[in-house]
Amino acid sequence: VLFRSRTFLKVQDGCNYKCTFCTIPKARGASRSDTIENVLKNVSEIAAKGTKEIVLTGVNLGDFGNGTEVIEGTKPKKEAMFFDLILALENVRGIERFRISSIEPNLLTDDIINFVSQSSKFVPHFHIPLQSGSDKILKLMRRRYDRELYSTKIEKIRNTIPDACIGVDVIVGFPGETLEDFHDTY
Repeated sequence: VLFRSRTFLKVQDGCNYKCTFCTIPKARGASRSDTIENVLKNVSEIAAKGTKEIVLTGVNLGDFGNGTEVIEGTKPKKEAMFFDLILALENVRGIERFRISSIEPNLLTDDIINFVSQSSKFVPHFHIPLQSGSDKILKLMRRRYDRELYSTKIEKIRNTIPDACIGVDVIVGFPGETLEDFHDTY
């Protein structure tokens, strides 16, 4: 058995967002997701190889659920969501840690934050793309959040999980960005 401490598992690909700086929708297509059932199968296979941590990845991970359904018994009950996936993964045996690679601030729900704060397997790590702290620039970028929503998410994490790690992406020099816009981000 080859021991690996961490592996990456893509559960979602593509994106339906039309951010002005991004070519992902053109290069990778529309948002689509694996099924929870298949993700659980893949996770079990990874666990059998001795891996202790899985990083869940996707182009727009919080959009998990496009084209998938939650399987209960033999009848699909409703469209799956990212929260349904992490709930299902919490009970998988053999994996000690799960990590959420990156999640858009508008898709990072309070339910996800609260779940991670209580989870025995999901590490308190959030990578949340900021791109800009200027509402003017966020609008030009066609992002689906504003500075206030982003700040609210960070504050929720800090209040709920004080020792959480938070990573960000920032773009500087976006066309039209002024020194004042830069200082908003800073």
